[in-house]
Amino acid sequence: MAPQPRLTRRHVFFVLSKLFAFFTQPSNVIVSIGLAGLVLTRTRFARAGWRLAVASLVLVGIIGFLPVGKALSIPLENRFPRWDPAGAAPTGIIVLGGAISAYKLATRGEVGINEAAERVVAVPALAKQYPAARIIYSGGDAGLFVHHRGEADVVTDLFESLGVPANRLTLEDRSRNTAENAIYSKALAQPKPGERWLIVTSALHMPRAVGAFRRAGFAVEAYPVDYQTNGWRDMLGFGSVSGGLERIDAALHEWIGLIAYRITGKTSELLPGPPR
Repeated sequence: MAPQPRLTRRHVFFVLSKLFAFFTQPSNVIVSIGLAGLVLTRTRFARAGWRLAVASLVLVGIIGFLPVGKALSIPLENRFPRWDPAGAAPTGIIVLGGAISAYKLATRGEVGINEAAERVVAVPALAKQYPAARIIYSGGDAGLFVHHRGEADVVTDLFESLGVPANRLTLEDRSRNTAENAIYSKALAQPKPGERWLIVTSALHMPRAVGAFRRAGFAVEAYPVDYQTNGWRDMLGFGSVSGGLERIDAALHEWIGLIAYRITGKTSELLPGPPR
């Protein structure tokens, strides 16, 4: 019998982080509260059950219609300003995965791009503007129970269709989360003092990403894309229930991620920001 692979501390953390993220996702928690309440209405705890069911409905209304998710998103999206191209040209560009569904290549015959598509769309212009810059795409298979090809395995054809030749790309296909993006990207980049490296990822995700790269000893400059808000002016409007739930899910995922990364030592700051 072949020896079973040894569970590493990094793998255990990955599994726990995935499970924790699922069970703390606000929309999942709210629906679970409501379902638990409905079940209890058929028992001797009916009064408590109705209270839970009503509380769940009220929470859906508050989070869905009011800009709660935006209020949590805006401080993260505003944390890093737009990148300033003044100065020396960047040595390299790190593009974090999260925008591509490699699974759709097997099921639908094409590479799927999700709402974080700007992570990919931003690359052709940068590649053209800085023809000598290295481009590293960092994204492996982040599946927990079902595994498919990683993003880096399928991204080459997509970038070529956008005008970025394969010989410009270095693919990092081992990482499953942001901390591993940083570790494995640094191993490929081998950055030297004085070099400028950009990191391209969603503005909401940028604080955690920069914090993880700094912790790995890789100094990067933020190139935020994929803004989901228009700043504090968004606080004046109302939204749809589905949009509100989606926004708070994404925002709390990042806030919880920042706290977890700080506790586990994957960042040195709770809320990383621009260099002082």
